Amino acid sequence: MLSTRKPHSHGPRSHGLWEATAPVAPATSALSRHLSTDIVIVGGGYTGMSCALHLAEAGRRVVVLEGREIGFGGAGRNVGLINAGLWLAPDDVAAALGTDHGERLLELLGEGPAQVMALIDKHGIDCELERNGTLHCAVGASGLAEIKEREAQWQKRGAPVKLLDATETAVRLGTSAYLGALHDARAGTLQPLAYARGLAMAVMNAGATLHTSSPVTSAERQGERWRITTPGGTVDADWVVVATDAYSTGPWQMVRTEQVHLPYFNLATQPLSPELLRKILPRREGVWDTKTILSSFRLDHAGRLVFGSVGALRNSGTAIHKAWARRALSRLYPELGDIAFEHEWYGQIGMTGDALPRFHTFGPYAVGFSGYNGRGIAPGTVFGRELALLITGEKTYADLPLPISEVTPAPFRRSREAWYEAGAQLAHLV
Repeated sequence: MLSTRKPHSHGPRSHGLWEATAPVAPATSALSRHLSTDIVIVGGGYTGMSCALHLAEAGRRVVVLEGREIGFGGAGRNVGLINAGLWLAPDDVAAALGTDHGERLLELLGEGPAQVMALIDKHGIDCELERNGTLHCAVGASGLAEIKEREAQWQKRGAPVKLLDATETAVRLGTSAYLGALHDARAGTLQPLAYARGLAMAVMNAGATLHTSSPVTSAERQGERWRITTPGGTVDADWVVVATDAYSTGPWQMVRTEQVHLPYFNLATQPLSPELLRKILPRREGVWDTKTILSSFRLDHAGRLVFGSVGALRNSGTAIHKAWARRALSRLYPELGDIAFEHEWYGQIGMTGDALPRFHTFGPYAVGFSGYNGRGIAPGTVFGRELALLITGEKTYADLPLPISEVTPAPFRRSREAWYEAGAQLAHLV
């Protein structure tokens, strides 16, 4: 059942198409009393929901506190590509983290899309899942060399990735704009806000308690337990999971400060005709290219083409990015003509200095992963499960895919964020 509500209460450019087409969120309320539990999870995105679900299914008492709404942050604003791995090439990940952690992380994230799809199947989550993979498309000779190298690095690790030539790429996309594409059979697409809400419903069905509109204002260690305070109540818990990532506020604002926000927008066309759908992405893969200021596109279940790139739809950026998107789409698909955009929205990607995620401890029995660098769906899901396994004792800190790291503020963060937003406007204007 689709939501019949008006555009998202935070504005039509916050969640766009996803708010308009996601199933209604499960009924929740703000915390208004004192609770005692085993684990309190702060953040209602993929990491928090996955962790809560796995812990509740393991018989633990769980309370989830979301400051706004389920999927309010990156979980409800992104493109919806279920990618395997990270932005970095596999060998770069192994070199940065060392063979032990690096290969463990690559194996875990390589299986990430399968874990997402298994949860969707198990809990009957209605989120427009497509299982036909993704296409990383080569722009120019340098782009082709890049995806060839990625193919070699993934194949030596046994991953089902395959380089497609220009002819096959044109058939898959319906455009001859690219020299080739790397097809990753592990991956797929989904409706991201619908997935977040579906996980929340599964969490509640598993017996966990979920409160929205409950921002955490303080976190204090009292004896052997944590006291978490919100405007309406408190929670005492043995463990705290911090799952707030790029939209962190309050006691864990430092997680936000170690990331540089990169704005990313999406525009959704009106549904394409059956004739156009037979040509444009007939297998419904998710697509992105090798440009520095990249573009991405995919179809939703109604046949809308969702097209995005770096930039924020605010101030002068709104007109500049929309005009650029129309020009870019006309080059890719001239047959679209002057097709209308039905929805527009944008969010922020949290970028770390080395494009790698982080694992932090925030005191005794307080842990969290963050810094997904634009790869939130599969990593958030599997990292949530990893945290649950740590808390239940099935894994130790030494078994995790990332070492413990200190929170280090990003240098010149504000100026870099301003430059990214202005630079994207300049690039798209020119």
